[in-house]
Amino acid sequence: MTAEKNKANSWAATVLTLFPEMFPGPLGQSLAGKALKSGIWRLETVDIRDFARDKHRSVDDAPFGGGPGMVMRPDILAAAVDHVRTETAENGTGENAGPVIYLSPRGRRLDQALARELADRDGLVLICGRFEGVDQRALEGRGIEEVSVGDYVLSGGETAALVLLDAVVRLLPGVIGDAAALEEESFAQGLLEYPQYTRPQVWEGREVPEVLTSGHHEKIRAWRLARAEELTKARRPDLWDRYLRAAKSRG
Repeated sequence: MTAEKNKANSWAATVLTLFPEMFPGPLGQSLAGKALKSGIWRLETVDIRDFARDKHRSVDDAPFGGGPGMVMRPDILAAAVDHVRTETAENGTGENAGPVIYLSPRGRRLDQALARELADRDGLVLICGRFEGVDQRALEGRGIEEVSVGDYVLSGGETAALVLLDAVVRLLPGVIGDAAALEEESFAQGLLEYPQYTRPQVWEGREVPEVLTSGHHEKIRAWRLARAEELTKARRPDLWDRYLRAAKSRG
């Protein structure tokens, strides 16, 4: 396969940001970094200020109706999104740049199911907001989706973008050597992950559960499932209720 074909077929992320130097950040290390270097996925940053229309490269303005802070202008953000979509089409890397997502507390909550959905796409475009947010008309006019990484406030969308990309990239084929490991993780089966143990077998008087050293694979599987259920029920009753409903629907 030529380098051009490999580039065209790899999963692509484009990040629209005021701080492109924040990327790839931690995604340039460990498994995600190796996958980035090997071409399993690609990362491009676009500086939103490049689409500003004045010598000061201003991208925000005061909100209509008053209030604190500033709001990102719709014309500038839309121009950045249009540029990415046009460039993607011209490069022949797909009909479009993938879903365009604005990181926002108002959006759909990022979970493992959404991460898998995004990993199954050809790529995505992430918009990192700053200030008090972005003009609503840009979101509506360009069909931009909103995704939240949690019920808390960050200084900007860059950190949230790194979280989302980390969750998605690790699911891409070839990133994690043992694909079976993904099926044992928290949320993969709708449960939190069971406790893990390694050597030494006794540490500070605490012993590894006997079943894990028994060599009886069925008993180990049952023990892990029971512990995962106990943890989920105690710590995440919302997940536990969802797990029970899913089990009931399966009959």
